[in-house]
This record gives sequence, C-alpha cells and structure tokens, in this order.
Amino acid sequence: MSVGHSSLHRLVQHQEWRPPEAKQAVNEISLDGGKVRLRGQSGAGSCWRDYKAARLSGLYYGARFQDSLSLTDWINAQPLSTPLVCLGDGHDGIWNLFKTIGSAAQRFEILDWYHLKENLYKVGGSLKRLDKAETLLWNGQREAAKALFNDCRRKQAANFCAYLDKHQARIVNYSYLQAEQLATI
Repeated sequence: MSVGHSSLHRLVQHQEWRPPEAKQAVNEISLDGGKVRLRGQSGAGSCWRDYKAARLSGLYYGARFQDSLSLTDWINAQPLSTPLVCLGDGHDGIWNLFKTIGSAAQRFEILDWYHLKENLYKVGGSLKRLDKAETLLWNGQREAAKALFNDCRRKQAANFCAYLDKHQARIVNYSYLQAEQLATI
C-alpha cells in the first residue's frame, strides 16, 4: 500500500509527542547541540537552525528544536539524584543550560573526554608530546598536561591551554570514573 507524502506529513502533525518520564532517579545527564539545515520549497533556499538534545541516565532521550527552555523544563521535571553527573562538550551554550538544571550543589560537571581529546589533537606537532598529554589528562593531571606546552609557540597550543584553564573544574580523573563506573565517559 502506498501512502503519499502529504498524508504522512498530516499524520505526523496530528501525532502527540510526549517526552519520556524517568521511572527512577536520573543520575547522569549528557547535553549536546548542533545545527539542522532546513530546506524550503524548490528554489526557496535553505537556512540553518539550532537544536539541543539530552540523554538522561543512558535510558531516556529528548531533543528540542530552537526551544532549549522546554528541554530543561522536561529534565527538571524528572527525579534528579545527588550528585547529578553533567557531561558536556566545551561549548558555553551547553554549560549555560546545565546551570538551569537542578542546583549548583547537586551538579558534578565533567568535560566530555571525546571533546577534550579532539581539542588536544588540534594542537598538532609532536605525537609523543600529544600522547603524553593525553595520558596525563586521562588521569586528571591538567596542570602537568598544560606544562608540556610551555615551550610550544603555536597558536593552537595557547588556545588549548586556555581551553584547559576555562574548564579546569570539569577535567576529572577519567580513568578512575570509568574504572568505578561512576560516569559514562
């Protein structure tokens, strides 16, 4: 049976989409954002719009298109544990959203390992130095990792050191947290 595009569109528009409700206390939240390209009718051009997505305790997922407030309202409506692990990339917009979730005393903020490593390898240069820095950062030794770039004159190294300073409280001992299964790294 064939169903036309406009019929499918009408069915989707009439569907009520409810976000899931957590059955147990949420102990970890991952937030991320991005852009979606929207195309109009043929010849009308396209535009880029922002979205934010959340994963709660690895079980519940929600996303909002240009509506971060309803995403944080949905998260705050869930039972939140203490401590509440908040995992995000280095983007200010993500950390600003985390500020509206739970209380400051409740949140344990962690910079996502993938993004930390991605920024490390943007420095370039000696692979030996990058491997050493990666090992130090994996063990939460931010200052020792930063010291490896003291003699480096590349702009990327200065940018990375500033990134480490900006997120110093969010750089943790990833090795320990993973071994104890205290957070999804």
